[in-house]
Amino acid sequence: GLYTGPGGGLYTGPGGGLYTGPGGGLYTGPGGGLYTGPCSNPYVSNWPPPHILIQELRKRNMNNIVDYLINMGFIDYAY
Repeated sequence: GLYTGPGGGLYTGPGGGLYTGPGGGLYTGPGGGLYTGPCSNPYVSNWPPPHILIQELRKRNMNNIVDYLINMGFIDYAY
C-alpha cells in the first residue's frame, strides 16, 4: 500500500516495496518483486496502473515518492 514505514509499499528500506536490495519490491534477483525467472512462490503485486498510482501519490502530497519512481526509471511518466 501507501505506507512509508517498515514493510510498506512505499518503504525504501529492507523488505519494502521501493527497496532495491534482496527481497525488495524493486529487486530483480530471486525473491524480488521484479524477478522474471522461475519461482515456487511467485511475487504477487497489487499496485495500480502507473497513472493512477501517480494521481494517488500526488493527492497525498507525496511528490518525493513520485520523483523517486520517475528518477529510478520504474515509471515512465512525464506529466
